[in-house]
Amino acid sequence: MKRILIGGVLTLALTGCSMMPDYERPASPVAKVWPEGEAYENAAAEPLTAPPAWQSFFRDAQLRQLIDVALENNRDLRVAALNVEATRALYRIQRADRFPSLSADAGGNRTRTPDDLNGTTQSGITSQYSATLGVAWEVDLFGRLGSLQQQALEEYLATEAAQRSVQVSLIASVANTYLLWQADQALLDATRATLETYDESLRLTQRSFDVGIASSLELTQARTAVETARSSLARYTRLVAEDRNALALLLGQRVPVLPAEQPQLDSDLLAELPVGLPSDVLLQRPDILQAEYQLRGANANIGAARAAFFPSISLTANAGSASSQLSGLFDSGSEYWSFSPSISLPIFNAGRLQANLNYAEVIRDVRVAEYEQAIQVAFSEVADGLAARETYVDQVGAQQRLLEASEDYFQIAERRYRTGVDSYLILLDAQRQLFTARQQLITDQLNQLTSEVDLFRALGGGWPSADAQPE
Repeated sequence: MKRILIGGVLTLALTGCSMMPDYERPASPVAKVWPEGEAYENAAAEPLTAPPAWQSFFRDAQLRQLIDVALENNRDLRVAALNVEATRALYRIQRADRFPSLSADAGGNRTRTPDDLNGTTQSGITSQYSATLGVAWEVDLFGRLGSLQQQALEEYLATEAAQRSVQVSLIASVANTYLLWQADQALLDATRATLETYDESLRLTQRSFDVGIASSLELTQARTAVETARSSLARYTRLVAEDRNALALLLGQRVPVLPAEQPQLDSDLLAELPVGLPSDVLLQRPDILQAEYQLRGANANIGAARAAFFPSISLTANAGSASSQLSGLFDSGSEYWSFSPSISLPIFNAGRLQANLNYAEVIRDVRVAEYEQAIQVAFSEVADGLAARETYVDQVGAQQRLLEASEDYFQIAERRYRTGVDSYLILLDAQRQLFTARQQLITDQLNQLTSEVDLFRALGGGWPSADAQPE
């Protein structure tokens, strides 16, 4: 009969009811498809495929090398990984509360009492030795401990998703900083070439001025162009150094020596991203997964707050041996045991339990709003990325044609000036227009590439694998 009773208590404890509300994912607050219009003509033209992994998305070998270094050494990512380890430990602590705790204790006590206090003529020295095995267990009939364990699990999964979010952001930041470094280096090279052209033009104008052909105004204009280019040269030299410093901060160490190559800012640096993705793929973004795990954790906390209104049952048992002599501690007849079940029913707590429940419900509503906001932000980022990819192609193409026209304009203006047909002002205007067109093309190419990287990040950097729960 005793075994049946104990088995029934164990079964009831392990299969106790739960006060957690049934979780329902909030409805997505954004449209199922991407926006429409001239900026999104091809946004739904391709079939559904997952975004590629970063190793295949970034085709530049140097960039992949830098990303590998950053993933190994970046301090923000290291902090995120340590946070995952911390929440995993908290989950294990919370899970352990659902199981009985077992302890073994041994002790001794030897006391002398004065004769006038013990009331006898016998010696006032007493001894007691004991060895005890104790068991304590809170029976989770109403699911309080189970709800707290579920909340700890959801917090662990949230920090794990946060780590992936930090990793995706780090990859995008390294890529964008690297591209900015390449663009500033290209601008620096273009400025050097332009300065050489201006220096040559200044020498020719100086010769013409010395023989009385060019005016002092033309000579001053030539000097102005040279000094303007030198100012730009100093600025881009500074920007290249700052880009390297920013890259070193992301990498967590000095930027490794890379092969000296001509900066390239063409579309071959990146792989094609699928654009025929419905907005549901945003639910796989790490930051949205993090928000949903936090929402599920808040939902579990409501169950713990509800269960606090019901009785809590604890079972405590001790068994061991006791004796007045250490040598007789384990002799026959020295055994003892105790069993102390207890039940605690909250009666009056000045509204504390109700306030805890109200707080848990409000936090759940806050997490719902944060989850919906995360989806809206993600949808906006992807929509911006789709608009950018559709328009930057045309913009870069137009700027490339403008550069070619500016080169023709400069060559014609230079010939006409040398033959005396046009004034130096026309040549100077052609030089400035050519320099501006080169700068703008590099800027547009950079913006096109960074918009693709931002779209890659907005899509989550590739769909993550299934979540692994902690042991």
